[in-house]
Parts: sequence; structure tokens; C-alpha cells
Amino acid sequence: MKIFLDTANIEEIRNGVATGTVSGVTTNPSIISKENKTFRKCIDDIMAVDTELTVLAEVIAEDKDGMIEEALNLSRISDNIVVKIPITVEGLAAIKVLSRKRIQTTATLIFSLNQAIAASCAGADYVAPFVGRLDDINADGLGLIKLIKKTFAIQNMKTRIIAASLRSPQAVAELFSEGCDIVTMPGKILYAMLKHPLTNAGLKKFNEDWQKVPNE
Repeated sequence: MKIFLDTANIEEIRNGVATGTVSGVTTNPSIISKENKTFRKCIDDIMAVDTELTVLAEVIAEDKDGMIEEALNLSRISDNIVVKIPITVEGLAAIKVLSRKRIQTTATLIFSLNQAIAASCAGADYVAPFVGRLDDINADGLGLIKLIKKTFAIQNMKTRIIAASLRSPQAVAELFSEGCDIVTMPGKILYAMLKHPLTNAGLKKFNEDWQKVPNE
């Protein structure tokens, strides 16, 4: 059970790591574009926060050979980089080659069980279903996670599941309760997970009662 952050913002990553709950960072072209840095600078800065972080970095090429070349370059930066490959015909071909080279990959933009099955068969280490985007169109994101988890267990597949594109802290609890391996989320959802009105009320009561304790 691991939590990743969807961000390339160094302050946000540093704060998340400091909580002791974050063990990885997920990036994509949209996330990188917000930081006004080169792609390589973003990756280097993220890894400088904590050398133990798992970093998901996405290829931009659309053809197999281009994806493989980008993936090989990324793998040379650190063993902790997991290369994100889109679930396309070219992407699956790239995953097959990279798997044989023992380069970790995540098949991304997963929206169906069949896509997850294909990615696992091609050798992907992880599949990333976009739970929130499915929920946005009245599809069942959590249901897809359940199906993938059940199918991988029945077939004894080693591919792990990274639930992505989350919309609420409630989704995090539900996903982990169904056996999801990793949940990746924006920082605001991480901090929302930690809040509860009864916790605040309890702290307030403790502080009030502490004021009644005589000084030594």
C-alpha cells in the first residue's frame, strides 16, 4: 500500500515526503508544463528531494522505437524511474521490448479491463487506470479496479495497479480497501485524508483541559 503524489512541484513533494506517507511521484506532460523547467530539470529536482522516491516519467513519442529510445534515456538517470507508456499498439510493442531489458514500465491511460490485460501480457510492471475520469462520465472507476485486481489474482499476474486521476479522499479509502497497490493523487487530497472534525474537536478539548493542570 503506497501513496504517490501527482505533481512536479518541489515544495509540494518535499512537504508530502516529510509527512512520511509519500513514497513516489507521478508526472505527465501536463504536470511538467506547470513548472516552467525543462523535463530533465524537473526529474532531477524531484529525485534530489529523496533518492528513494519512485518517479513515474512519461514518454512523448508515439512510435515504438521513439518510446524505447526515450525509455532507455530515462532509465539511465536512475533505477527508481518507472517509464510511463500509453496503452496503444505501439506502446504495447515498446513495453514488450523494455520488459525484456528489465526496464520498469507503467501502462497509462487505462480505461478498461481489456487494456489492463493487454498491458500485463506485454510485460508492464504497473497499469494505471484513470478512476476519476471514468467517474466523470458516469462509468464505474472503482468497479474497474475491482475487476482488474480480481483478474490479475485469478491469472496470477504480477502486474500491480496504480489508481490515478482521483477526485476525493473517499476514493483513496475505497481503492485501498479493494486491494489497490498504489494510489496517486494531488497534494490537496493527501491533506484532506488527514482531516476529521472529531480529531480537531479532540485536540481542542485536550488543550482546554491542559490549561487546568497546575504548573509545577
